[in-house]
Amino acid sequence: MEDSQVKKSVETPIEDLQEQTIQDSNNEEKVVFNTTAEVVKRVTELAHGEETPEKAEVDMLKTAFYKLHHAEREVQYKQYLDGGGDPDKYEVVPSEEENIFKAEMTLIREKRAEAMQKNQEEQQANLERKLNIIEQIKAMATSPEEANKSYKQFRDLQQEWRDIKNVPADKANSLWRNYQLYVEQFYDLLKLNSAAREYDFKKNLEIKTHLCEAAERLADEQDAVSAFHQLQKLHQEYRETGPVAKELREEIWERFKTASTVVNKRHQAHFEELKGQEEENLQKKTVLCEKVEEIAEKEVKNSNEWDKLTKAIIEIQAEWKTIGFAPQKMNVKIFERFRAACDKFFMAKADYFKNLKSTFAENAEKKRALIAKAHELEDSQDWKKTSEEFIQLQKQWKEIGMTTKKLGDALWTEFLAACNKFFEARNANTNNQYKEERENLAQKKDVIKQLKDMLEEKTEKATEDIAALGDQLFAKFNEIGHVPFRDKDKIHKEFTETINNINKQFNLTLGKKNLQNFRNKVKDMVKSGTEAILDERAKLLHQYDTLKSEIQTYENNLGFLNASSKSGNSLIEKMSQKVDKLKEDMQVVYEKIKAIDTERSKAEKQEVDN
Repeated sequence: MEDSQVKKSVETPIEDLQEQTIQDSNNEEKVVFNTTAEVVKRVTELAHGEETPEKAEVDMLKTAFYKLHHAEREVQYKQYLDGGGDPDKYEVVPSEEENIFKAEMTLIREKRAEAMQKNQEEQQANLERKLNIIEQIKAMATSPEEANKSYKQFRDLQQEWRDIKNVPADKANSLWRNYQLYVEQFYDLLKLNSAAREYDFKKNLEIKTHLCEAAERLADEQDAVSAFHQLQKLHQEYRETGPVAKELREEIWERFKTASTVVNKRHQAHFEELKGQEEENLQKKTVLCEKVEEIAEKEVKNSNEWDKLTKAIIEIQAEWKTIGFAPQKMNVKIFERFRAACDKFFMAKADYFKNLKSTFAENAEKKRALIAKAHELEDSQDWKKTSEEFIQLQKQWKEIGMTTKKLGDALWTEFLAACNKFFEARNANTNNQYKEERENLAQKKDVIKQLKDMLEEKTEKATEDIAALGDQLFAKFNEIGHVPFRDKDKIHKEFTETINNINKQFNLTLGKKNLQNFRNKVKDMVKSGTEAILDERAKLLHQYDTLKSEIQTYENNLGFLNASSKSGNSLIEKMSQKVDKLKEDMQVVYEKIKAIDTERSKAEKQEVDN
């Protein structure tokens, strides 16, 4: 057996590889074999026994042995691979059982050939003896006188005919017809006394009537095949029974023939049904072949997909075992097709995992490179930039394929340690930042409280206080640094609502008041020099561009929001308010820039006039 045959289907033996069954022509289960040793034992018994082995059993033993033998070889090959063996260096170990099996099968073939030769010689001798009997009866039937004289010899010849067994099958029917013809001629010419003759006919009628009844009872036999075989024996007895009275010969034969027809039709119907079932089994097995062939053609890219497809193949193989035999001429062919598709899949799988070793080595080198980079970055204090770099390293790590589990765990532990070292240091620094943000939150709350306290007084003095201090508090709130992220929206909303309440209650806008104060401030700045006013204008231009960009971002986001839900509608409303506030702030900045340009223009004109 070649290496390539050993390496096939290492995953799962198929069809009857784990359990072989000997069956007779009626598909009745006889013996079940689970190992090659059991098959060899039975073959040895047949080779050295007295009986001549039947061909059906010998053929099934041969099939059973090699299917189990291949399965055992595949298990050995899989164990070799699981132990880390190199597929290219695998060598088939010679099997002593196979040598014994071949030797015993040779003895069986010789034994069968000898028995067949002996049987043929016996059948030929029987044929010669029966032809001789026919010739003797033919001679007796030539004249009534000779017939009467030879009656005892005739009966002896009949008994001798019955004692002779098988003749060549192709001669049996014509031989019997000739025998029956001359026997009937002899009886027709026989001039015995009527009592003796009628007794002989009566006795034959009783026997043939009994045979007819036996044939009729076979109609109730459950096993159509068994009934057919029993009928063949009845036919043999009918042939060997002498004639009945001439007027009853046709009647008794028609009765026997009618009963035979019923049995023969049942036998034929049984095999037609069996043939139909085998055709249906062939169709089912063809569908399974197509499924495995489709799977075997797929391009598999990872181990998980190989595992998934392997389970699918195993399920199909299990289903194959539940389907009975296909028609005899197709049974081996459909099995070979199924086996070839399974072999193709499992050979491809073996090649994939063989190539996977080199891929594992490449992946390990890539991960070591990322670990080296992580060690370079682990002590960095550029928190934002390095955080992004570590995130990119982690993404790259995920994109790299697998390595062996032991090495992969070790590499991951080292990489994770470098990542943790940096992020733990960053988190410690972030805690300090959170402290500062909480302090900023407290300051903003204090500004809001001062504004709310002003709202409590509805006097003229309160209005003057708002005019004097409002701009300062407004600027102070915006100058305070970041607050914790989770409080950002809440504190800004509270501040905005407070400002809106002030505007509503005192009918003024802090931004506009702030603008008026700025115009007064610009006049002083123009008088003090050009450089200061240009710096202020540059700051305002930058603030204007920033507000414009922020407004555009919010408006773009509003275009993507869906207001169909309650939460969606609420978010749209909040963002719309935010946009309105930003536009108001941008307008104030624009007015400030415009104020600078106006004052500069006046100053330049005045300078020209002077």
